[in-house]
Amino acid sequence: MFQIITDSTTDMPEAYTREHNVKVVNLKYTIDGVTYGGERSMSLDDFYALVRTGTIPSTSQVNPEEAFEAIEAAIPDGREILVLAFSSGMSGTYNSFRLAAEDIKEKYPDVDIQVVDSLAASMGHGLLLHYAIGMRDAGKSLHETKDWLEANKNNLVHMFTVDDLNHLYRGGRLSKTSALIGTIVGVKPILHVDLEGKLAPLRNVRGRKKSLVALVDDMERRMGSFADQNDTVFISHGDCPEDAQFVADEVERRFGKKNILINCLGPVIGGHAGPGTVALFFMGDTK
Repeated sequence: MFQIITDSTTDMPEAYTREHNVKVVNLKYTIDGVTYGGERSMSLDDFYALVRTGTIPSTSQVNPEEAFEAIEAAIPDGREILVLAFSSGMSGTYNSFRLAAEDIKEKYPDVDIQVVDSLAASMGHGLLLHYAIGMRDAGKSLHETKDWLEANKNNLVHMFTVDDLNHLYRGGRLSKTSALIGTIVGVKPILHVDLEGKLAPLRNVRGRKKSLVALVDDMERRMGSFADQNDTVFISHGDCPEDAQFVADEVERRFGKKNILINCLGPVIGGHAGPGTVALFFMGDTK
């Protein structure tokens, strides 16, 4: 059975990764000159309270040295390792793991390391991890699992909306004028992650509740041939659990999906998307 390594941008519950023996490498974030994500941590309640005051965290990718240490530490647990990394369209973390894997193979020639660029973020990345764990635990080989991930990762749909356009502006995803006008008229954007693993806008709706319903509307349009295969749906949120539950209830009511995992966005993704973000993840014909 192969070992799985991923990074903290899956936004998966710690209990889940621990239960399934997944090693997680933390991306770090810095607030007011203090770096968190390694030995120092901050509660999500405190983090979102700071972000709501206008504090802007900076984030850093997993570097090659950290990636090397994580892979090397996993070798005693197995000579076959799958690394599932944060989208290369948003971070250099995948490239760090790729470079580290090459160095590990030189030092340990008998170790088989397969590194997959998830082209995904948050619990979209987490949903791919969930499928990889399922395949591993069902007895699929390292290479069978990697091949499935490569073949299906662009069927992993990310649909999300944000409540405060200023976070997208500060992250360079929206102009200052668009953020100002959108805020005044109550525009809420619907965005997704595209085939290059980058954030991309889809359309705008007016009003918070309409934006949440729009996520579920888009799920109906995008599932296609995967409609009967979506036995698991993930939802992440920026410290707005009631809104996430509203989306979950709509998904269950409209599509009969009951296996829905909801979790809060971690600081790395949440710091860019902001409080009030709600994201819906599932498999579909169109990413």
